[in-house]
Amino acid sequence: MPTNHPTPAELRAMFGENLRKLSAQFDSISELARQLGINRTQFNRYLAGESFPRPDVLARVCSFFKVDARVLLERVDDIGSAEDPIANPFLRDYVGAGSSNVPESIFPSGFFRFSRRSFVRQEVFTMGVVHVRRDGTNTFLRGFESREAMKVQSLPITKQAREFRGIVMQQEDGIVIIASRKNSMTTTFNYLSRVASFENNYWHGYITRTVPESAGACGRREWFLSSSAHARLTLSLQRAQQGFVRQKSCHLSIVAC
Repeated sequence: MPTNHPTPAELRAMFGENLRKLSAQFDSISELARQLGINRTQFNRYLAGESFPRPDVLARVCSFFKVDARVLLERVDDIGSAEDPIANPFLRDYVGAGSSNVPESIFPSGFFRFSRRSFVRQEVFTMGVVHVRRDGTNTFLRGFESREAMKVQSLPITKQAREFRGIVMQQEDGIVIIASRKNSMTTTFNYLSRVASFENNYWHGYITRTVPESAGACGRREWFLSSSAHARLTLSLQRAQQGFVRQKSCHLSIVAC
C-alpha cells in the first residue's frame, strides 16, 4: 500500500504553526527576525505557512530555538518529549528554566567534598567527594556513596551500586541538584546556597530523598569546592572512603580539599 506523505502545503503549514509557537515568547517579531538574520517580510511568510526556508535558513532556525528538523513534520510541543523530559517544549520554560547554562560563577566545575547527616542513623555524619562538569548547556554531577554508608543501609557495595549522578539547576538564591543511583526508584533533592568563607568555596543547604522518613531525617549537606593540588584531593578521597564521621551537632567542619 502506498505510504501517505505530507504534501508541501502541509509541511509549510506545520512549520508555520511551530514557528508561531516558538516565536510567541518574544515581544518583537521584528527583533526576532533580526536576530535570526531573516528578512521580516520573508519571516512573516514562514509564520503564515506560505513559504518554506532554505536548508541553511532552516538549520539557523533550529539552532536558535534548540529544536531539530522535526519541526517540519511534528508539532513542536511533541518534539523531544521522550528524549529529554526537562528540556522538551512543555517544561523547558518552567522546570527546565534553570537547567541550562548554569554560570560558573554560581557553581563552578570541579571536585567538591560534601558532608551530610546519615539517612539511617541520625547521630552519624557521612562525607564524600563528587565531580561537577559541563556538557554543552548542561551541568552534571557524579559521585560515589562510601562503602560503609551502603553497608548500614543493607545495600550492595559494588562500584556500580554506589555511583550516583545528577543534574544541577540554578535557583533564585542558590542551586538545586536532583540525583539518583543507576536504575534506582529513589531520588535525592539537594538545595545549596553559597555562604561567606575565606576562599568563597563553601555551600550550605539541605537534602531530602523520596522515601518515608522519620522527623528530621533529611539532614544537611555541605559542599566544598576543590581547587588545590592533586595530593590534597587524594587525601580527601581517602578520608571519604573511611565512611562516617561522628558529630554531635548537625554541622560538620572540614577543610576544603
